[in-house]
Amino acid sequence: MNIAILTPGTGSYYCGACMRDNALAKSLHAAGHEVSLLPMYLPLMLDDDQLPQADNPIFFGGINVFLQQKLKLRIPGFLHKLLNNSSLLRSAAKRSHMTSARDHGEMALAMLRIEDSPFGQEMDQLINWLAQEKPDILLLGTALQAGMIRQLRKRLDVKIICSFQGEDSFLDGLPEPFKTDCWNELTARLPEADLLISPSQFYADLMRRRLNLPTQNIEVLPNGIQPSPDAAQPPDQPLSTSHSALGTAAKRPVVGYLARMIREKGIHHLVEAFIHLRNELKHPDAHLHIAGAMTAGDEKLVAELKQQLSQAKLTDHVTWSPNISLEEKNALLAGFTLFSVPATYPEAFGLYLIEALAAGVPVVQPDAASFQEIIATSDAGRLVPPNDPKALATAWHSLLSDPDELQSFSEKGRRAAAKFYSVEAMRDRFLDLAKPFVS
Repeated sequence: MNIAILTPGTGSYYCGACMRDNALAKSLHAAGHEVSLLPMYLPLMLDDDQLPQADNPIFFGGINVFLQQKLKLRIPGFLHKLLNNSSLLRSAAKRSHMTSARDHGEMALAMLRIEDSPFGQEMDQLINWLAQEKPDILLLGTALQAGMIRQLRKRLDVKIICSFQGEDSFLDGLPEPFKTDCWNELTARLPEADLLISPSQFYADLMRRRLNLPTQNIEVLPNGIQPSPDAAQPPDQPLSTSHSALGTAAKRPVVGYLARMIREKGIHHLVEAFIHLRNELKHPDAHLHIAGAMTAGDEKLVAELKQQLSQAKLTDHVTWSPNISLEEKNALLAGFTLFSVPATYPEAFGLYLIEALAAGVPVVQPDAASFQEIIATSDAGRLVPPNDPKALATAWHSLLSDPDELQSFSEKGRRAAAKFYSVEAMRDRFLDLAKPFVS
């Protein structure tokens, strides 16, 4: 097959959807398929090597789109190319937290009503590129790209697969009337795709309800990862208890977090749970390691949480590792004893959870959203009531007191990650879904 994947970049922080699209593209390429990974809005920010290919342009470059939305004019070709410079876009991405909610709403709605938007220049660039490359399948990395489906189907002979990846939280955060208008546009446009896919059954069911499309077919394609070499030890081999990433004694238990440092991921609940674990449940030596993406817009919350830990006299028992590399991530996972990202919103999947399972780290997660499916499939952790830091801390304390259960969860997690959530499993499932659309 010839497959193009259009994936929105973030420019300045790691994005699970981008990493999934890159992993899928690389695996398809390795299996002999022609694959193009096309960044949209901003450059891709990945913690792994990007698909090896000639540099593709950034489509709908963020600065060009912003200016076209504000000024309603066509940007000359030389300036258009200059404003799509990756370094310039990365610099702009670092200031994205300064963009107003209204601007986000206007942009999202314009992209969903692209025929009436000032983005014809951008649409032409994308369609002309695709017309030259002639992909059999175009995978849209998010349902927020659904506004392009009509133009793509009208002007190209290509089958379109559209993927859900947590759009509800973004849309619900928009001000009115943009929130309602965007939801209505998605309801009208998404059924025009040849196939819709979701990373979990939970999210497929949620989006059917939210879109008021109760009979819409949505296939499930779980996200997959490529475990690090350190995570590939046989499941029956005992999990190392070394915490060399922290430079500490081997037996000190470490509760790990690996996600963006925002309230939606429950980082405030994580900190409250750790304070309860140490100061109320009197765990003598547990350490908390918080790692993941942190943008300029996240710094205020992180400062507040550090102050909270200081007041609890636990500053020295918490390590912060923002914006880590792939090598650093793998080292941290190898040093975690338990893993939790107590997200407060309906998480569509949670790639971080699979990374923990692949590294043999037992997980404790809210009894909600896609976490229920992953824990049921893997049997590699516990579920606790959502938004309940004390219950989270109690589960940590119980597991840290039961090394046999920790070891059992570790082995089950590795097996589940390899069987159900590997890059190869994701690739094979994608090919099974795509084959009927290719003659």
